[in-house]
Amino acid sequence: MNKTKTLTKGEMQVMNVLWSLPDEKGTSHDIMERMPEPKPAPTTLLTFLKILTEKGFVEAVKVGKGKLFSALVSRRDYTSFYMRDVRDTFFGGSFSSLVSFFAEEENLSQKDIDEILALLGKKSEQL
Repeated sequence: MNKTKTLTKGEMQVMNVLWSLPDEKGTSHDIMERMPEPKPAPTTLLTFLKILTEKGFVEAVKVGKGKLFSALVSRRDYTSFYMRDVRDTFFGGSFSSLVSFFAEEENLSQKDIDEILALLGKKSEQL
C-alpha cells in the first residue's frame, strides 16, 4: 500500500461497514443498511465501491444480478499503514514524539497511563 492509497472519509465509512460484516463481505444493500446517517445515495455508495475496487481495497464478484463486495485489506493492515504514515509525516518518524503528542493532548486517566506502561513493559520483556 502506498501513500496514494489512503482513504477519504466516505471511503473509510464504507470500509468500516465492510469490515464489520461477517467474513468482511456483503452486497451493496448489506452495506447501505449499515451505513451511518446521513446515508449516501445508492449511486454514491456504488461510486465509493468502484473507487475502492480500483484502489485495491475491495474485490467485486458478480453473484446473480448483483455483486458481492469483499475487503482485500484488513482493518489492522490499513490502520498500521495509516499510523506509520502519520508518524512519518507529522512526527519525523519518531514513535516517542507521536506518543508524547498524544500524552500531552489527551486527558489520560491514571488507568490509561497504567495500561500503556503495562503494554510497554510486555514489549520490553519480548526484546
